[in-house]
Amino acid sequence: MHLEDLAEKAAEFRAEEAGIQREVRVCVAASCQSSGSLAVMEALEDACGDGKGTCRVKGVGCMGLCSAGPLVSIADKDCSLDESVLYRDVTPADAPEIMGSVCGSPVERLRCPTDQPFFARQHKIVLENSGFIDPDSFKGYVAVGGYAGMVRALSEMTPADVLREVTTSGLRGRGGGGYPTGLKWSTVAKMPAGQKYVICNADEGDPGAFMDRAVLESDPHRVLEGMAIAAYAVGANKGYIYVRAEYPLAVERLQTAIRKAKRAGFLGSKVADTQFSFEVEIRLGAGAFVCGEETALMASIEGLRGQPRPRPPYPAESGLWGCPTLINNVETFANIAPIVREGGDWFASIGTERSKGTKVFALAGKIRNTGLIEVPMGTSLRDIIEIIGGGIPDGKAFKAVQTGGPSGGCIPEAHLDIPVDYDSLKTLGTMMGSGGMIVMDETSSMVDVARYFMEFCMTESCGKCIPCRTGTWQMHGLLDAIAKAQGTHADLALLEELCEVVQATSLCGLGQTAPNPVLSTLRYFRDEYEEKLQRAEL
Repeated sequence: MHLEDLAEKAAEFRAEEAGIQREVRVCVAASCQSSGSLAVMEALEDACGDGKGTCRVKGVGCMGLCSAGPLVSIADKDCSLDESVLYRDVTPADAPEIMGSVCGSPVERLRCPTDQPFFARQHKIVLENSGFIDPDSFKGYVAVGGYAGMVRALSEMTPADVLREVTTSGLRGRGGGGYPTGLKWSTVAKMPAGQKYVICNADEGDPGAFMDRAVLESDPHRVLEGMAIAAYAVGANKGYIYVRAEYPLAVERLQTAIRKAKRAGFLGSKVADTQFSFEVEIRLGAGAFVCGEETALMASIEGLRGQPRPRPPYPAESGLWGCPTLINNVETFANIAPIVREGGDWFASIGTERSKGTKVFALAGKIRNTGLIEVPMGTSLRDIIEIIGGGIPDGKAFKAVQTGGPSGGCIPEAHLDIPVDYDSLKTLGTMMGSGGMIVMDETSSMVDVARYFMEFCMTESCGKCIPCRTGTWQMHGLLDAIAKAQGTHADLALLEELCEVVQATSLCGLGQTAPNPVLSTLRYFRDEYEEKLQRAEL
């Protein structure tokens, strides 16, 4: 198959819907579903009545502003979310009025402006189809250019050409480590020919993070396409998606996407009528946070206990069942198709010198606009929180933002103007992580925040290495005593010493980064620790 053949298929699929002029799009991602969007969709379909010939009610992926769900947009068939009339907090009772507005005046009491900064300041690459296509529709994905990147790679490019474009793009792993994607792929590609694997790490376990879940629920074919391109580039023929069982909707949509892609010849043997073959299976994780670490993840896929192992050897050399293995996360794979489609130079023109492209973030906590955003690398924290996120509700003052989940740190107001990229955040004692941002206001106790994240790391430790198994337990005990105003200055000194030891001697990233929330709160909010200690001395 060539690009011209795929273009004909896309035109054919669009022609099947030539009679549709307007669409009523209902968000059916997990967040809006939890607010009742399926009942809203059913009521809209009932209210559609005789207009079904030219107007269609369609379920779509995440529209981003999760705090305003259920979200419904009305637009001409080919128009994006920015060009639509968007309604928020919709109930089934609103259905007749909304359907009446399809060819009339908008329902102003429900209207959510799409020119507000939350939408206008975003730059969507990974999320370009979210809120626009039906995530269960293979035809819908192809109709908007889906699988064009894969077909171009297979029909017009050699594996070396693909590696060159990915390297030129400057894409770095979006799972938290920020390792150059092209370099990782090249390492796997250089391994001797034989069995190789591609793994998509969808084991998203950070508190407050829901980026990968939303991508899988909204645009599963995009991830499959990225994995297929990666497999072609490195010489693999087998892929696994490791996703936690707590994401049933994402799992269901992945299963549907895999089944339809195989039926259409875009997965399986002789993909797109070429000699390339690629099979994909889903493996469910039981929710262990440590299985987000790549060696623990591979052990879990192999049926072993999910525990990390020392590196080297690295997965690129000896991974799944001892074979060369490429592991990237959901967002990384979702960037691949547009890079191959548009070129590495195009992607590299976005972002900063050392952090290219865009980044998807999940905004949570004490912030007005809770939801999913995608912004160019280098956007400041202040722009994300105050402008896109809408600031702090209820007239409260901003205190800190936690980035990087349990592995990250808390950033105070004085540093909000720092650009969000891999290197800048490290200077503040935190990290980008996979993209979770938890915003805290003046009512938050930073000692309690540090204790919470330490408790999380303590309970999620696999127990394989003593520094993490015992160190997190001891640190949590010290934090608990300090938080209850029962600690001493000797406890604080011991806490700081333990942070250094656990950070330096733990086996994997979980233990090595577990002290980060403690160290960052001590660095920027030490007065709150001192206040607790003074109360204990009274």
